[in-house]
Amino acid sequence: MSIETANLTNYHSHCLYCDGRAGMEDFVRFAIGEGFSAYGFSSHAPLPFPTAWTMEWDCVNDYLAEFHRLKAQYAGKIELYIGLEVDYLNEDSNPAIARFRNLPLDYRIGSVHLLYNDAGEVVDVDVPAEKFRSIVDEQFHGDLVRVVRLYYSRLMRMMELGGFDILGHADKIHYNAQCYHPGLLQESWYEKLVNDYMDIVVEKNYLLEINTKAYQNLGTFYPNERYFSAFHKRGIQVLVNSDAHYPDCINNGRPQALSALRASGYDTVVELHHGRWTPIPILIC
Repeated sequence: MSIETANLTNYHSHCLYCDGRAGMEDFVRFAIGEGFSAYGFSSHAPLPFPTAWTMEWDCVNDYLAEFHRLKAQYAGKIELYIGLEVDYLNEDSNPAIARFRNLPLDYRIGSVHLLYNDAGEVVDVDVPAEKFRSIVDEQFHGDLVRVVRLYYSRLMRMMELGGFDILGHADKIHYNAQCYHPGLLQESWYEKLVNDYMDIVVEKNYLLEINTKAYQNLGTFYPNERYFSAFHKRGIQVLVNSDAHYPDCINNGRPQALSALRASGYDTVVELHHGRWTPIPILIC
């Protein structure tokens, strides 16, 4: 691997099989043009009900077939990998269930986007800040602390159950919650939640994604940069993913994330090459 292509990888992206805005091949061609050495797809896995942003079960075989076609077509030009981003919804729908674990995937990303409100209805909290404010006020009686604790309880339950390799955009709720209540990140109860999830990451040896999707527009990473030094001190392995929904976004925020990781003590990031997760020196910053 040359210096030019080191750290130019991405394993979290969404194509037309879920809520991405381009076909698989468009992403592959753009990644090759940008000098990427490896690229992975991770469409949103099916949920027990239809949504506008997840794949349906009857599309999974087509998703896998298209991937294998592209992998053969572009062999020698880029390493391609296939995964899914699987939500923790409840005990019957999460990354650990057999239906997901039996799929022939290279990796799985475990994520939390959904909570249940008081009426037992599923609520998507991965929304713009103003909509999040309305959700907290209208569906949780303005109890932000409860919403944040619900999010982290689901995140930690998903980690306890397992079935995935990469923890996706952990603490993603922090941006919306901090918009709702400035100063949240400095409060002791919130810091304890973050420390608790870090403990489980260490215990279960998950790869922790530094998600750069929001950096260009919101100026933040998921997880928040303030915790990078703590991750390093705990020996948590990290990788940088852009969570791209458009081909031209596959490299958004990557140089800034790598620079922030290096400033926090990291010398390497984990990348998937030749079928193995491998620590690679940070060479782009």
